[in-house]
Amino acid sequence: MEPAPDAIARLLANPGDLPAAVVLPALREALRARGVAVVQAPPGTGKTTLVPPAVVHEVGGRVVVTQPRRVAARAAARRLAWLLGEEVGQTVGYSVRGDSRTSRATCVEVVTTGVLLRRLQRDPELAGVSAVVLDEVHERHLDSDLVLAMLVDVRAALRPDLAVVAMSATVEAGRTAALLGDDAAPAAVVSAEAALHPVDVVWRPLPARARRMDDRGVTPAFLDHVAATVAQAAAEREGDVLVFVPGVREIDQVVRRLTSAGLDAAVLPLHGRLPAERQDAALMPGGRRRVVVSTAVAESSLTVPGVRVVVDAGLSREPRTDLRRGLAGLVTVSVSRSAAEQRAGRAGREAPGAVYRCWSPEDHARLPEHPTPEILTADLTSFLLETACWGSELTSLALLDPPPEAAAAVARETLTMLGALDDAGRVTERGRRVASVPTDPRLARALLDASDVVGPRRAAEVVALLDQDVRRGDADLVAALRDVRRGGPGAHEWRASVRRLEEHGRAARGRGEGGGSERLTGDLATGLVVALAHPERVARRRRTGGTYLMVGGTGAALPDGSGLAAYEWLAVADADRAPGRRDAYVRGAAPLDEDLALAAAGAALTDDATVVWKDGRVVARRTTSLGAIELTSEAWTPSPEQVAAVVRDAIARDGLDVLPWSVAARSLRARLAVLHGALGAPWPDVADAALLDSLDAWLGPSLARVRTAGDLQHVDVLGGLRTLLPWPQAGRLDELAPERIELPSGSKASVDYAVVDVASGDSASQQPVLAVKVQEVFGWSETPRLADGRVPLLLHLLSPARRPVAVTADLRSFWDGPYRGVRADMRGRYPKHDWPEDPWTAVPSTGVRRTRPSGR
Repeated sequence: MEPAPDAIARLLANPGDLPAAVVLPALREALRARGVAVVQAPPGTGKTTLVPPAVVHEVGGRVVVTQPRRVAARAAARRLAWLLGEEVGQTVGYSVRGDSRTSRATCVEVVTTGVLLRRLQRDPELAGVSAVVLDEVHERHLDSDLVLAMLVDVRAALRPDLAVVAMSATVEAGRTAALLGDDAAPAAVVSAEAALHPVDVVWRPLPARARRMDDRGVTPAFLDHVAATVAQAAAEREGDVLVFVPGVREIDQVVRRLTSAGLDAAVLPLHGRLPAERQDAALMPGGRRRVVVSTAVAESSLTVPGVRVVVDAGLSREPRTDLRRGLAGLVTVSVSRSAAEQRAGRAGREAPGAVYRCWSPEDHARLPEHPTPEILTADLTSFLLETACWGSELTSLALLDPPPEAAAAVARETLTMLGALDDAGRVTERGRRVASVPTDPRLARALLDASDVVGPRRAAEVVALLDQDVRRGDADLVAALRDVRRGGPGAHEWRASVRRLEEHGRAARGRGEGGGSERLTGDLATGLVVALAHPERVARRRRTGGTYLMVGGTGAALPDGSGLAAYEWLAVADADRAPGRRDAYVRGAAPLDEDLALAAAGAALTDDATVVWKDGRVVARRTTSLGAIELTSEAWTPSPEQVAAVVRDAIARDGLDVLPWSVAARSLRARLAVLHGALGAPWPDVADAALLDSLDAWLGPSLARVRTAGDLQHVDVLGGLRTLLPWPQAGRLDELAPERIELPSGSKASVDYAVVDVASGDSASQQPVLAVKVQEVFGWSETPRLADGRVPLLLHLLSPARRPVAVTADLRSFWDGPYRGVRADMRGRYPKHDWPEDPWTAVPSTGVRRTRPSGR
């Protein structure tokens, strides 16, 4: 083990008043005992400054320290090098995408998490590295979660000697310790408390009628309010001011407002797209009072010296994915309470301070307690490709939270479509080339495939534009590309990204991965690259309404006044859909034509010949579609079999009541239902489910002739039911379930089968009804029965006015008892009708009596 440099030993011997110094003895003990530890300390305690040198002092060799952002990595390296009295690149260096300052003497190398991820994929053993310190793991970025899991694998399988220290600013450090530990016990957690000065809280909510957000994003009215709050804070308080807004666009607009207002201070932006020298200017104290307008980069992983006042807009950018619509990107959301506390703490690091919050105490109480981990909300395509390249299944990785199954499935499907994974989920050679491009896999695919068509330089320019999330209010990516080419906002970072990506594009061109020539110029070249990155977002203007429909099926609306509305076809790079809106709101798009749309999204091209029942008729059309976009459609003549199938499906969907049921058909169905319920087979089951299942058997020929709802009304339902009658038992139908019954009076009465529940098939316990006047059934001692005596009729006994006087299925019991009450009540009302004392021997009749009975 190489000894630590003298400069590091001197720093550790005199750490000053940094609170993190108290954890160093326990940290060294944990590393000696097990090689792993978790440091829990709030921002401002000096853990980023003191822990890496302490690890070097304990384990020797080179220690790699991760930061979630490039600006934080450079700042941390510069701060530690300054404390050692050295230049960056000697004992302390850094490596970020596109920029590295290290030497053979470097023993603390600060890198972004993405850089360490690339190194682990190239060299899982991390040769030459003695320890890894993961800073800000509480922020729960996808890369940091994955790197932590990969290091657990490395220690278990390849490098048990590799020391790993995770640093967290929240109380969730215990979960990280469990992952880094083993079956015996979790890793040791060492904690330090922040030595913060008091921070006053000033609430500055937006007026009730104003809105913070609309379809375009953060409203100008709210940015006016933020700028006014900054001016108020600067007037009321001493010291530098740190302003938190969600993104680069908001930073530029607030800086412009403050500058034009003539604020007596140096107004400086701070975000990851700025050149390093401009980032350094915001992070270094100056002779003049400063107002630093920053994204969340200054929330926990950076120290901005001199700050006594924080103005917090209360917003942050977080990844969100709409799996159903295939929309993914950064959205603006309210900050969490824990993040708001970390932001406020920036004002109390060096002296008492104040935080001005642009929301109310009531709003604060409704904020989520912690930010949502990216693994639960973000698009997982890159994450899944990295795990596939690593050679692990998601279920085997030591992740703090498992990814949602639905999001993982969508990511796997996307990677398979890109050719990055095979059908078994294994990474392909193309997948490794996609993974080697430092951007999202979809953008990498666009770069590799477009380089032959539009040239590596132009492909790299568009991919870099999309990767940097450069936006304009009118959503015009072609105009945005012109802006950065002319040196507009984000141009420095864009140019550096173009240089890196162009190398990959030239390599792909040499392998012949593209197809075509550099025949495209101008706007369409941009559109093609965008379409290759997001083929599901290729869109065509709808015939009405001025909106667009994307291949994936989601509607899309352009910002008002956008010049893109003149184009029929668009390639949409970025869109999000607010709750309650039918269409997504387009944030970035480029023109396209139909040929390029077909070339980019050709996998979604389908030719369908459909036959459907629509609006009461059979509709047959041949359609060519690009996903949800219908390109051509024409009528055609289907076969009788196809028509029958469609009508059958319509009947199955809408029910048998769409058929023309005559009285005779309903009666026959009910009679068959009674016989099936009483006797069973071979009498057919005519319940709804049975008839729907056997439509072809009893209605097939009739259905094939149907074209419209009118045709459906001519279907011979009665004839179809007759085909179900069993042979030879059909000859007994009128005997077993007669339509009419002869009465003692000599007349015949119809049996009412309509009361039978034929739809459910539960007719075994139901009785058909025979409605007759009392005088017509004198002499009947037994109730008539159907189905070989198994089903008694239910007699509705009527008055001469044909109103029910009794209901019975046991006529003998009726004569013996209830008849006496009926007789007493009815003979006064109907004196001209017979009401004999003895109904057993009385002569049945159909009308009034002809002679006065002797017993009256």
